[in-house]
Amino acid sequence: MRDSPIEIRELTAVEELKQAVDLQREIWGYDDLELLPLRLFIVATKIGGLVLGAFDGSRMVSFALAIPGLKGGRKFYLHSHMLGVLADYRNTGLGRRMKLRQRDFAIANGVDLIEWTFDPLELKNAFFNIERLGAIARRYVHNQYGTTSSRLHGGLPTDRLVAEWWVQSPRVIAICTGQPLLAQPVKARISVPTTIAADREQDPKRARAIQIEVGEQFERNFQQNLAVIGFERNEGAGTYLIGEWESE
Repeated sequence: MRDSPIEIRELTAVEELKQAVDLQREIWGYDDLELLPLRLFIVATKIGGLVLGAFDGSRMVSFALAIPGLKGGRKFYLHSHMLGVLADYRNTGLGRRMKLRQRDFAIANGVDLIEWTFDPLELKNAFFNIERLGAIARRYVHNQYGTTSSRLHGGLPTDRLVAEWWVQSPRVIAICTGQPLLAQPVKARISVPTTIAADREQDPKRARAIQIEVGEQFERNFQQNLAVIGFERNEGAGTYLIGEWESE
C-alpha cells in the first residue's frame, strides 16, 4: 500500500525531464536510438508544450509529453505525443488523471483540441481513449512510426488511429463529469478479436492479416465522412462503433 497519494506536476527542471526520458526505456523497451531525446522534452517546455510527471514519493511513475501544433486555417492544437505509466501503476486511474491535467492546460490556454495516435489493435487503450475520455477518430495512418524495437509493437507496422479530443465538446464534458451521453446512431462496427495480443507473439502472420483487414474497414468508413464514436468490449472482441460526427 502506498504511503502517499500520487502527485502530478508540470516538469521544467532538467533532472526531472531526464527521468521522463529514462521511463521510456522501462515502459516500452525502446533501443536508445528510438528514445525521444532530452532536448525535445526541454524544447517542449519552452514553446508552449506541456511535460507532466507523476510521482510516488520521489519516484517518477508516469509522464506525459504534449507539444503545440498548427493546422490549416491557423488553428492551434496540442499534440499529446507520449503518455507512459509504469506497469505497477496501471489500472489505478493514473493515466486518466494525467490526460485530465492535459485538458485543464489546454482549456486554460484557449486550445479546444488535443490529438494523439493510438494502435487500434490495443483494445484496452482504445476503450480508455474513446469511452473514458470521449475522444473520437476519423483518420487512419499506415506505419506512422515505422517498425520499431518495442516489444509492445510485436514487429508489426505501426498503423495508428488519430484520436481527436475536443476538450469542451458536450461529449467530452459529459464523459469527464460522469453525465449520461445522448445515444447516437451506429452505422457500422469494426471488431478486433481479443486474441490479437497473443497472436502478435505467437502468430505474427495472423496478427498482420487482422491489422490489414481492420485498416481497410476504417478507411472505407472514414472515406464516407464517418468517425469512431464509441467502443464496446466482450470476451471475444473489442468493437469500434462508427457513426456521424461533427466537431463542436
